[in-house]
Amino acid sequence: MENTDHSMSLATHDGTYHSTKQKLAVVLGLVGLFIMVLALLNVNFPNKGLWLSLSLIAIVGGIILFSNAMYLSKPEGIHWNGTWFKSISGRGLWGWGLGIVLTMFYVVIYWFPQYLGYNAKGESAGFVAFFDPLSYLINGHAASQWFMYGTLYTIAILGFGYKFILKYRYNRYQVIRTFSVMFFQLGFAFLLPEILAKLNPDKPYFGDPKNMWPLNYYFFDKNNVEGMVNSGNYGMWMLIIGLSMIFIISPILTYFYGKRWYCSWVCGCGGLAETAGDPFRHLSDKSEKAWKFERIIIHSVLVFVFVMTVAVIYSFLNDDPAISIITKDQFIFGIVIFIALLISALYIFKRKKLDKDAVYTMVSLGIIMIAVIFINYFSGSRKIFFADADKLKQWYGFFIGAMFSGVIGVGFYPMMGSRVWCRFGCPMAAILGLQQRVFSRFRITTNGGQCISCGNCSNACEMGIDVRDYAQRGENIVRSSCVGCGICSAVCPRGVLKLENGKEKGRINNETIPLGNSIDVKEMLRNHETGR
Repeated sequence: MENTDHSMSLATHDGTYHSTKQKLAVVLGLVGLFIMVLALLNVNFPNKGLWLSLSLIAIVGGIILFSNAMYLSKPEGIHWNGTWFKSISGRGLWGWGLGIVLTMFYVVIYWFPQYLGYNAKGESAGFVAFFDPLSYLINGHAASQWFMYGTLYTIAILGFGYKFILKYRYNRYQVIRTFSVMFFQLGFAFLLPEILAKLNPDKPYFGDPKNMWPLNYYFFDKNNVEGMVNSGNYGMWMLIIGLSMIFIISPILTYFYGKRWYCSWVCGCGGLAETAGDPFRHLSDKSEKAWKFERIIIHSVLVFVFVMTVAVIYSFLNDDPAISIITKDQFIFGIVIFIALLISALYIFKRKKLDKDAVYTMVSLGIIMIAVIFINYFSGSRKIFFADADKLKQWYGFFIGAMFSGVIGVGFYPMMGSRVWCRFGCPMAAILGLQQRVFSRFRITTNGGQCISCGNCSNACEMGIDVRDYAQRGENIVRSSCVGCGICSAVCPRGVLKLENGKEKGRINNETIPLGNSIDVKEMLRNHETGR
């Protein structure tokens, strides 16, 4: 008979116990990883297709067997016991070790792929070549480091997505949401682009169907735009869809459902954070200092990508209206008008929904940007913002596209939680967050009278929101950073939190006070009796 947990106390270590089935599942997964390590060491497998299949099956099979043994033997419900005691999820030795390995892996992928066997000028070898059979099957070409990475990324979301579904199987919202991110990662992010490229080898553009700025910061790059225009119906369709996503589809969906429609249901970054990153969600910093730092950093990234995009578009426009649909001068004045109208509209109609520091920063930044554009224009410089578009693109690609989103965004899971990139760096999350804050029907409602201050909600929030603080005051949660994952609601034992899409009126109710905490009940009764 297998050992069982003997105590429900948080002070015991029973939650760290692993059954025999779980240990065997770990061994099976390690066998799959060991095969990949052999490939990394340039072991020449006689049948790479067979060994690759065995490796992937062993890894996924290990995750499935481990998950079955961990959750199916227990009743449905909240499973957080032992989380802070485990070395890998409690910033222990195993956690730091995993973080270092993930960080090094991303560094090698981005800047030293030759150590993985990738050869840009010829036939690859080693770890990258190990994925050749699958690459030839899907896209008809030898594997690159990005195909190898995409395969592992997708396997992680599918395998750990299964684990996530078992863990939260009592919550219908979580099950459907997880199936959604698994579907979009496998179908739209991994298989579809590869298959389209195989079917249309002569076309210049067959990229990611989730072609939306600013997440795809190269959307308005000259080569990318020309590639879409010159790729026939599909390319033009992707251009139209991309523009519609920015100005029409995304705002409408965010208005009705909040940013969760993308960040928690579609996005691959969010998908990995929710599945493989689930054991680390509690590590996000909930302090007010972290919140202030988050707002500064993520909006700085948004400004960076906006400036870079404007510079890139300006760089390939022409002064001759016969050649260019819009001239450089028209574009400059159009940008000035756009910034002025946007800032004015937010200040006039939505300033009450924003914190004072956010309003002051927004207005100041808008004035500064307009002033710089005009000074730049009248100085005769042919570089908008006095910046070289190619340099800006290189800096953004290095610091944000690679260093932040990859190396830090995933490598720091075991140290800073699973949504480091989404919380501090993603410009897409920043734009959707602003839309969610100022014009959206989405909110998480709270019933403060039912809150028992257990802290499950705050512990489970990967975005660093102190949910318990809102719940104790009975205040709706309307935060730009909230991705609507719903885990706070799923782990609440009292049903205090609910994800809702209601009328905008009354959505922000920050004048509430905690029942029984800041109220003098005797004084309230005396006032009632005297009619005051």
